[in-house]
Amino acid sequence: MGDKEKRVVTELQHGLPITSRPYAVIASRVGLDEAEVVAIVQRLRQNLTIKRFGVIVRHHELGYRANAMVVWDIPDNQVADVGQKMGTFSFVTLCYRRARQLPEWPYNLYCMIHGREQQRVLDNIDHLIRSCDLKIFPHEVLFSGRRFKQRGAVYQYVEAERAVDLCPTARVGN
Repeated sequence: MGDKEKRVVTELQHGLPITSRPYAVIASRVGLDEAEVVAIVQRLRQNLTIKRFGVIVRHHELGYRANAMVVWDIPDNQVADVGQKMGTFSFVTLCYRRARQLPEWPYNLYCMIHGREQQRVLDNIDHLIRSCDLKIFPHEVLFSGRRFKQRGAVYQYVEAERAVDLCPTARVGN
């Protein structure tokens, strides 16, 4: 990815400005013209660097305060199929696989379910267990406690030659 693309992506991470011409605003921020920003975004969409644009909803502010990460111990030869099936349920907002950390942590499939009331979330988990035939698989329901931070991912681009200037090596002695 070139410098222009990196500048545009860095700016896009903060969201589109709410205006009739958001790409013109981004263009002025990154020192390009609007047509160039549009062309870069189109190119990044075509090569799937940018897969999609979406709205980030801050669910907590909308009253969704019962948030559960459900962790599952699914046999490795079944986890892809189970994860795909879980992902079809509208109440599952996130579903992904991670490596187990044995012996302490046997879980390899994670899904997030948000709700206004804890009982509704538990009902959805029960529905998921019945619908996906998950009764035999160990799982834990981890409800959120205190929220310390919530935001989308932000990526920083640091060129290798600049990394030396930003993170100088410590020296001992003279």
